[in-house]
Amino acid sequence: MTEKAHSKEVHPKKEAMPSKIEKKEHHTEEKPSTTVKISVEKKEENTISQKQVHQKPKEDLFLPSLFGRWSTQEVKIHDYSLAPYINLESRFVLHSFGRNAKQPFGKAKLNIVERLINKIMRAGQGKRKMSGKFIRGRHGTGRKIQAMQIVENAFERIEHETKQNPLQILIDAIEHATVREDTTRIKRGGVAYSVSVDVAPMKRVDEAIKNLALSGFAGSFKKKTPAHEALAREIILAAKGDNASFSIKRRDEVERIAMASR
Repeated sequence: MTEKAHSKEVHPKKEAMPSKIEKKEHHTEEKPSTTVKISVEKKEENTISQKQVHQKPKEDLFLPSLFGRWSTQEVKIHDYSLAPYINLESRFVLHSFGRNAKQPFGKAKLNIVERLINKIMRAGQGKRKMSGKFIRGRHGTGRKIQAMQIVENAFERIEHETKQNPLQILIDAIEHATVREDTTRIKRGGVAYSVSVDVAPMKRVDEAIKNLALSGFAGSFKKKTPAHEALAREIILAAKGDNASFSIKRRDEVERIAMASR
């Protein structure tokens, strides 16, 4: 009898154990859900705070202006095919020290004003004649500070005459002076002839800057006109699309020859 009573007393204890274990398991299952919610809320708060830090208004950001005077933020490029090759990045000093000279399409990484400065440092037209004569001299090759001063003075002149941002006037002049069609020589069966071809956007920008700089150089060669005044006059005329501009005349001449070679 004692053994049966002992067994009856022990049996309810064995049935009661699983209920406690189930409560513990149920309790442990609820804890991770609360911790996950808390961690997700903390992550969302952190991401929101990070976005608020990074999304600062544009007015608070300090951007260097061109020559410390003219802003590049309001300049617009109307020809979208030239936009990837016209760099308007703000810089304190327009001197890259040839950092992108040996890189493919490295010119596109240079500021457009620095490219104009580099073109002004050339010694003239080269082997070809301009207005029936060779242009040499002024000892401007390699003198970057002198070329930077010429461009800065020309921009002051442009701003004084047009009452607009001179960088916008320069972009308009480049867009009007670009050549869209040119000729090349093809030889087939021992016969060489010229064929009209489309000009790449990089080449269009290079030719426009070259003609603008060359016209400013020729306008002050053996004359009393200063270099910056001749360059400013050429940029203003090219921005208007005036036929008195040398770069506009050169564009029309090249396109006329290419049209005849179609």
